[in-house]
Amino acid sequence: MSKRLFDLFFSGVGLLFLLPLLIIVATLVKLNSRGPVFFIQERIGRNFHPFGIFKFRSMAIDASTNGPLITVEGDKRVTRIGKYLRKYKIDELPQLINVFIGDMSLVGPRPEVKKYVDLFRKDYERLLTVRPGITDPASITFSREESVLLASADWEKDYVEKILPEKIRLALTYLENPSILTDVKLILQTFLKI
Repeated sequence: MSKRLFDLFFSGVGLLFLLPLLIIVATLVKLNSRGPVFFIQERIGRNFHPFGIFKFRSMAIDASTNGPLITVEGDKRVTRIGKYLRKYKIDELPQLINVFIGDMSLVGPRPEVKKYVDLFRKDYERLLTVRPGITDPASITFSREESVLLASADWEKDYVEKILPEKIRLALTYLENPSILTDVKLILQTFLKI
C-alpha cells in the first residue's frame, strides 16, 4: 500500500470514527469562548507550498496578534477548555482533514510556520520533499514542549537554537528509511505518549 493510500484510508476512517468526539469538542470550543471552532494557521508544506493547518481553537481569538507564535505552558491566551485540548493533543485531531485532502501525511516532519522554515531553509529543502505529518519522531521526543519551554528564560531563542535544530535532525533521520511499518510504529508510540 502506498503512503498516500495509507493516509487517505486511515484519515477517512479516523474522521468517521471520531466524528461524535469532534462534534462534542467543537461544541465545547464554541460554548467556552467567542470565535470560530477552528484555528487555521499558515504552515509550509511539501515543495514549500503554504497551506492552512486545522486545529481546534484553544486560544483567545486575538492570540496571534497579542503574542508570539510559540506558546508555553500557562500562556494566558489559552482558553479554559483549550488547556485540556492541548494537554491531550485533542486540538490536533482536525489535522486528519489536512491528511485526507492531501496537505499532510499521518507521519512526516511536523510543518512549521514560514518564519522558522526561512531560518533553516537548507534543511527544509530536504524535509519538504515529502508531505509534513501529524506526528514524527520529534513529536514523540518533544511531546511536552510547552512545559520544557516554560523553564526557559528566553523560550523563543531556546526554541530556535536548541529545540528546532533537534526536531529537524530527528525528522531528517526519519526520512533516511521511511516505510509504512515505521509509520505504524510512530503512530502507536504517539498514542502511548499521549
